[in-house]
Amino acid sequence: MSASNRARSERIRQAAPGRPADRRRWPRSRPAAAVIGIAAVIGVAAVAVAAFLVADGGAGGPRPLTADEANRLAITRFRNYQAQGRAVTITVPGTAGGLTVTGSVDYRRKVGYGVVQGTGRDKSSDGLIQWTPTSVHVRPMTDAPAHAPASPPLPGWHDRPLLSSGSALDTSLSIALGLGGDRPDNAQLLPQNGAAWWGREQVDGHRVDVMTGPSSPGHSGTAGNVRYWIGSDGTMYRVRVSVASQPEPVVVDFDTHTYVPVKPIPVTTPTR
Repeated sequence: MSASNRARSERIRQAAPGRPADRRRWPRSRPAAAVIGIAAVIGVAAVAVAAFLVADGGAGGPRPLTADEANRLAITRFRNYQAQGRAVTITVPGTAGGLTVTGSVDYRRKVGYGVVQGTGRDKSSDGLIQWTPTSVHVRPMTDAPAHAPASPPLPGWHDRPLLSSGSALDTSLSIALGLGGDRPDNAQLLPQNGAAWWGREQVDGHRVDVMTGPSSPGHSGTAGNVRYWIGSDGTMYRVRVSVASQPEPVVVDFDTHTYVPVKPIPVTTPTR
């Protein structure tokens, strides 16, 4: 190596910045901003839903995300994973009346459990429910409680596959499970792919920023199809997704009641 080349290499080594000693080391972020978009949020239900519609916006927006807002949006699903699980209330739309699922989602094990009750419809769908990304377990009840028992009762469970199409309930269950991730998303790519800030609101006493997610891979023009209510530390308090086949959006509210760890259900009987 010539003397001039040795000097140039020495200058490059000296200029390389080091990691600050107090810098927080998050797990490696995902390579694409769309992880927080439609496809990742609804998982297997992505094929089932032809399109999502943007819900009405909060006052003040839209505008591009600031660096702080992009960072909070990037970690919001990871916050759910860090918490192990969250208490949720899922509002499921329907043309003949809706359903409400009140329960808990374990974001480490990807399993949810709660009680489902009809709103403005008959009680034929009422009962206990536990679900994973591929299966749904139900226990019908004629007089379902407001909250599911901490330990699932023994008799009466039936299981079926989680449907990828034709079921607003299953789509909503998939959305709820998809709101946790084992690493942050890429904050730099979120604004580049259309994520935006829409305003500020209050949710159950928490001051939040309302943000919309980016476009998902292969679905140009889908930026804004998922809306998030996010606190100052990145905590997710509400998510709303409008499904084209339904008159009202799917809404997932967090911390509406005390989180109860999800326990396995007894042996189930396949639904025929």
